[in-house]
Amino acid sequence: MAAMPKKRWSELSPKAKVAIVAVAAVDAGLRAWALRDLAGRDAAHVNGPKWVWVGALGTLSTSGIAPAAYLLVGRRS
Repeated sequence: MAAMPKKRWSELSPKAKVAIVAVAAVDAGLRAWALRDLAGRDAAHVNGPKWVWVGALGTLSTSGIAPAAYLLVGRRS
């Protein structure tokens, strides 16, 4: 199967550009919220090692999946 050629930003439709910017903004906001919460949370109130969450939240580009996972299942009450 042949790979699709990558499009340049200038070749994208206006709707595609808006969608990309919106997903990036949501991801950045969720990531900032999750990292701030993680920094202020005691390790006993985190499911899993904090360093793993910091690594996933700080380095991976996940379109909001990693921050949502942390906020939904990574925190203990």
